Order: sequence, then C-alpha cells, then structure tokens
Amino acid sequence: MPGRPERRSGTLALSIGAVGIVFGDIGTSVLYAFKAALGASGAPLSEAQVLGVVSLFIWALIVIVAFKYVALVMRADNHGEGGMMALLALASRAADAAGQGPRLRAGVTVLGMFGVALFFGDGVITPAISVLSAVEGLEIATPAARPYVIPITLAVLVLLFMAQRRGTGQIGHLFGPLMVLWFVVIGGLGARQVWAHPQVLSALSPLHALTFAAANLKIAFITLGAVFLCLTGAEALYADMGHFGKRPIRLAWFVLIMPALMLNYLGQGALVLHDAAAIENPFYRLAPPWVLIALVVLATAATVIASQALISGAFSATKQAIQLGFLPRMVIVHTSLRELGQVYVGITNWLLLAGVVLAVGLFRSSDNLAAAYGIAVSLLMVMTTLLTYLVIRQGWRLWAPLAVGATVFFLAIDLVFFSSNALKVVDGGWFPLLIAGLIYVVMSTWKRGHELLGQRMRAQSIDLQSFLDAVFIAPPPRVARTAVFMAPVAGVAPAALMHSLKHFQVLHERMLFVTVVSHEVPWIGLDERVRAQALGHDCWQVSVNYGFKNDFDIPAALELLRTQGCALDPMTTSYFLSHAIVLPHAGGAMAPWREKLFAAMRQMGSTATVQFLNLPGNAVVELGAQIEI
Repeated sequence: MPGRPERRSGTLALSIGAVGIVFGDIGTSVLYAFKAALGASGAPLSEAQVLGVVSLFIWALIVIVAFKYVALVMRADNHGEGGMMALLALASRAADAAGQGPRLRAGVTVLGMFGVALFFGDGVITPAISVLSAVEGLEIATPAARPYVIPITLAVLVLLFMAQRRGTGQIGHLFGPLMVLWFVVIGGLGARQVWAHPQVLSALSPLHALTFAAANLKIAFITLGAVFLCLTGAEALYADMGHFGKRPIRLAWFVLIMPALMLNYLGQGALVLHDAAAIENPFYRLAPPWVLIALVVLATAATVIASQALISGAFSATKQAIQLGFLPRMVIVHTSLRELGQVYVGITNWLLLAGVVLAVGLFRSSDNLAAAYGIAVSLLMVMTTLLTYLVIRQGWRLWAPLAVGATVFFLAIDLVFFSSNALKVVDGGWFPLLIAGLIYVVMSTWKRGHELLGQRMRAQSIDLQSFLDAVFIAPPPRVARTAVFMAPVAGVAPAALMHSLKHFQVLHERMLFVTVVSHEVPWIGLDERVRAQALGHDCWQVSVNYGFKNDFDIPAALELLRTQGCALDPMTTSYFLSHAIVLPHAGGAMAPWREKLFAAMRQMGSTATVQFLNLPGNAVVELGAQIEI
C-alpha cells in the first residue's frame, strides 16, 4: 500500500526476526506455565493428571494458536496490519457496513478501548513474571542465591527500562538469533527427556485431556487457568503481523516455535512422571547440573528480549491510541533513523516500570505472579473473538452459519479459559484488572471529553468562508509572511485566527487553515497526504491525512502543496495553535472528577503538540482561551 515502508528482507530473514520479536512471550512461558498448572489444584500428582495436563498444553497450542490465530485471526488484516487497533478499525467499518449505525460502532469502540487497556495491564505482568522466573533458576543451582533473586530481578528490569530511551537499533539484530538458540535449546532439553521416557508421547492424543477433565471436572477447571499461561503471547502473532508479514510468522511458528514448545512441555511431563520431586521447577530440572548456570543466563536474556518486545509494543500502541483519539498527545521520540516503527514514549516507559516494580515487590515469586497472570489476556482474547466475528460476517460477508459456528466454537473455549482465570481474581488477578480499569477510565474520559469540547467549540464557531468574506470587505493591513492556523474542524474559523486578528490587527499575506485527519487505516501514502482548496485572497483550506501508523510531520506535508500551487517558504512561515483551557465546573456533561482529569490531560497534551506534529519550535505561536464543557 502507498505510504507503507517496504520490506526488503527475504522470508527467512523475516522469519528469524519474527522469532526474536513475536514469540518471546509465548516462548518463555515454558519457564513457569507447566509448574503452575500442576500445582494449581493442590491435588496429589498422579500419572493421569500429568498426562492430562500435558495433553491440555499440546491441544491449547494447536486449537488456540495454530487454528484460531494463525489460521483465522491473521486473515483479518487492515492493509497488512494487525493488533487490537487494526482490528478495532476493521470492526468499526464492518459495523458501519452492517447499517446498524452509531450504537454498534459505540459498542465496538468500548470493546476496543478496554482491549487496549487490557494489553497494558498484561504489559505490567509479563516482564515481571518472565524475568523473575528466569532468575529463580539460580535457586536450583545453589540455594544460597535465594535472597538475591528479587534484587537481581529488579536490577535487570530497571536497566531494561532505562535503556529504552536509546532504542534497540544497535542490539536488535541479535534478538532473532538469540531466540532461535533459545527455542533450539528448550526443544532439545525436552527431546532428551522424551527420548528417555517415551510413554509421555501418549499425551499427544486429546483423549488424555478429555479423560482427565471428565474424571476430575473441578480440578481440571482450576488447572485450565494455569494451562492458559502457555498461550500468553499468542496475541503478538496478530499484533506484529504488519512488521513481518503473515508468511514469515506462520513459517516460524510451524517450523520452529510450535515443535520446540511441544517438545519442552512433553519433556517436563516426562520428567515429572519419572521424578515427582522435579515439580519444584520442572523446566530447570530438565538440564544437567553442569549447564544450569548457562541456561539461567540464556533464559534471562530470552525473558529480557520478550519483555523488550512487549515494551516496544506498548510504545506503538500508545502512539496508535493517540492518533485514533483515545489518548492525549505525548512526546514521541524516534530511536532509529532506519526503522520508523521504533519509537519511545517516556510517560509509558516510566509508568510501565513503576507497575512492573510494584508487581515484583507485591508478589515476590513467579508462582504468585502466575496467580495474577492470564485473566487480562484471556479477556482480551474474548474481545478479539467478538470483534473478529464482526469482520468476517459483516466485513467479509462470510456465510452466516460458518461465521457463527467458528465464533461460537472459539468463544466457548475463550470463555472457559476466562472463567477459570476469574478464580484468580482474589489471589492476584485484581492487579492487572485494576491497571486495565484505570487505563480505560483515562481513555474513555479523554475520548468523551474531546467529543464534548468539539461540540462546544462547534456551537461557538463561525463559518470560515463567511468570516473571510466579511473580513476582506474592509481588510486590515497584511504582513508579508505565511500563517498556518491549525484548525481542529475544517471549514470553521479557528480560535487562534480570531485572537490573532483581535490582538495584532493584521492579517498575513498567505493563510493556511490546516486540519489533521486520522483515518482508520494504518498507512496513508504521500499521494493522498494533503488536499488543498482555495478560499480566495491567498487563503487555503488544507486537510492533512494520516493513517494510525504514519508519523505526523506537518511541515513535510505542507511541502507537498507545491504541486497544488501553494509553495511555502519555511523561513517566513509561522504556525498558530489554538489552545483551549478547559474549566471544570459543576453540572457539566461529565462528573466533576472526570472533567478535572480531562482538563489535566488536555494541559499535558498541549505541551506535547508541537513535538508531536513536528512543528519548528521557534516558529510556533500559541493563543488560548478558556472554555467550559
């Protein structure tokens, strides 16, 4: 699609890159998932239970990851892009196509916003449980290391977040090969135990899972919440589709990732069948003692890479949420000259670090964190299934029985997993839900407040063409410069113009009224970036179009106007911003505390607007006014 960065690497190189970025979370679940599943119910271990749990792991990977995400959800791409934001845009357009109007679109928007909030809730738990579970391997090497596990974990996490400002460009090329090594190692460790105890291969039959569930319904239901841990990270296959493409991700999954994960879970099951004491930490017990320290180092590196992928995803999600109108503008720093997608958002980084440190401090072990992990991701999967139904039924016009049947099948599984994870709420599941709830409140407050502000400004607005016609009947003096007025609404005289004329009593020789339009597609090409309409007297109405993955750059966009007969000289161009100061008041359309929150976010966003739009700071004039909503 025009405007989208071209992929120059081959399928193999992209597949290796996908191994490093896409599969880190799901690949490091082997550190804690199987141990958590066997200990979830508290029941004594039996051969039937071990084989049943292994079978549940194997078939969860097959049904949810291979069938649902790889085969179905990845087909719902928004011009090649995936993730909750892309799916939200697709579902919104499908809702419009269904002819059910604003109500369905509003419901889709709520689902999408809460889905993004759940992603951030998950983003706090993932680095904490991944790095902590890796460092806990030191306890297996020497019990004397136990007092140092938490400090080492916190040190690794703090260094990781402190390094975000520098970007990953210098070491990012190592992620793929390192993670390939990780999957080869975990597959080899599992294969070693499977070779020694081949009876575990019987767990490949789903009958073991079904028999275990039928004979121990309550225990199996509780266990499913921990089995779900092997699926955390499955959403990344869809979210990172735009970076690597469908084919490389699918190739990496079926050739390396899925076999390695299955072998490792089979190996852990074989080890526990042979030695029940290995339940203490079945992953690290797979390794011979002489290689244990090296495995801890490799596991820590793998969990750091997995955490890095999620942190980078949080930065991208923040940027996309801003451009779709769910969050106020923030300072976004590009950390790579070659990769436009590598960005850094300071507020997101430090809030994530605070949440991760709090999680480690509160829960203090991977077993305790496992009790908090999964509920946000399982609820996110439910939302993905619901939004995907809208896309395949209303967007693709798929045969109704097929669309409903597939949705009911996957939704039933998702709801079972979510119901099992809901049992964890008291034991720690409240933590990611609390974070997600807070983020949802912020996003919904911003969106609602922005809508109310727009309504109030439109009610007080003056038609731009009519205003200019009236002004030029007896025009004030004009200065030989160009004024670019950033106008929130096209066709309306911006407040900055009114205040400029009131205070300075002059007009600029050339005036551009620029409205930024964010579209529900990932990329808008340069050939569609700007549209200009002459208003007379060298005044122009300009719309600048961006997709939710494009980078905003107003001066660069306005340079494209040369081909439309409106050339700008950067040295004689000034940018005027209308700054509305929101005054909270009793009896408004929102609760007083939400109005105060919106006013604070509005103030924060106004300070980042110049950098967000890439405006030259020494050529910007801000003119403000107070307004009640």
